[in-house]
Amino acid sequence: MKIIDYHEVSKLLPMNECVELMREALGKLARKESVQYLRTVIRLPEDNILGLMPAYYDGKYFGAKIITIFHKNTGGDFPSHQGSVLLYDSTNGAPLAMVDGDSITRIRTGAVSAVATDLLALKKAETAAFIGAGAQARSHLEALMTVRPIKSAAVYDIQEEYALRFAEEARKKYGIAVRAVKSPSEAAWQADVINTVSPSPVPVLSLKDIKKGAHINAVGASTPTARELASDLAAAGVFWCDNIEAVLAEAGDFLIPKAEGLFDNSHIAGEIGELLMGAKGPGRKSDDDITIFEALGLGVEDVASAKFIYEKTL
Repeated sequence: MKIIDYHEVSKLLPMNECVELMREALGKLARKESVQYLRTVIRLPEDNILGLMPAYYDGKYFGAKIITIFHKNTGGDFPSHQGSVLLYDSTNGAPLAMVDGDSITRIRTGAVSAVATDLLALKKAETAAFIGAGAQARSHLEALMTVRPIKSAAVYDIQEEYALRFAEEARKKYGIAVRAVKSPSEAAWQADVINTVSPSPVPVLSLKDIKKGAHINAVGASTPTARELASDLAAAGVFWCDNIEAVLAEAGDFLIPKAEGLFDNSHIAGEIGELLMGAKGPGRKSDDDITIFEALGLGVEDVASAKFIYEKTL
């Protein structure tokens, strides 16, 4: 069995290739050529989490990501999300590889948001906002640059030094105007593409903070009791997702306003994979629509990434 570490993954799974891989993976899932199962979560002490995300991919491979989420690690010596993706041969059940899950999660999450952005954001979108300045903000900016001509960005983080560091790094790397701001609303109000990539359990943005025509990648919240979007924003937006089953089980961004009676399950416009298939028509009906992509993260994305990386090592 191969063991593929963080540095190898970063080399073997470049962002531009991962964006195309995620288009393929989400399309296969929508066409039922792959199968993925709802994340199993075991609650650990101090509100920490052990998660199991299994999937069967493309008839040739199956596997699972095993991941821990320790929110107290944010900003410390260890990342908040750590784990491995185990890849198996579907013809004989043999284990093929154990691949670093932190790097796969970082890259594929940004790539999936780029796929959604390409389908849902205005074609002329060129300004971005990031609520949260950690690894996912960096991944998302890199991914967005593959699908839209981003010329400027604003970033907010509850730790101001993180936002300042992100802004400086992004200016040097991409040569675009990036500024650190004092509040989520200041980051978002002029942005064409907004990325909520924070660990906040309570809303960071409401409808008044968002301009007409904006697209939102809601990535940070993945439990029924946590959300980044206020109820009025979730209700006003055209609500797309990576997986409906996951949204109905895990997405506080959807479940909390639903419990408040603002909408029912029909508020979900569909899955991104269905858009890729052409099964749902256009992702937005008007340039004034506010589109929302609710991303919970899927096992099929992880197994597809591990398969892609493994085959490059053969």
